[in-house]
Amino acid sequence: MREALREIIDPEIGLNVIQLGLIRNVRIEPDQVMIRMILTTPFCPYGPALIEMTRQKAEQALGIPAFIELGMEMWDFSMMEEGIDLGWGLY
Repeated sequence: MREALREIIDPEIGLNVIQLGLIRNVRIEPDQVMIRMILTTPFCPYGPALIEMTRQKAEQALGIPAFIELGMEMWDFSMMEEGIDLGWGLY
């Protein structure tokens, strides 16, 4: 599932949801998968699409229903995968 979620790219930043650290927790049960994810900003214009794509990719990868819980923690650069350099001079 992790590799499938790497296909979901945030169109504003150009990195996937795994690289950005938006997937905060995954709980796989025999009949469903629960994913807690966050967005880079509370009012991310692509938020609804990213959430739906994440749900669909998880279901495709595992063959069971997936449910997304939107976490309320604030995203920051420290959540990104190690070794990612955006070249923004902020990280």
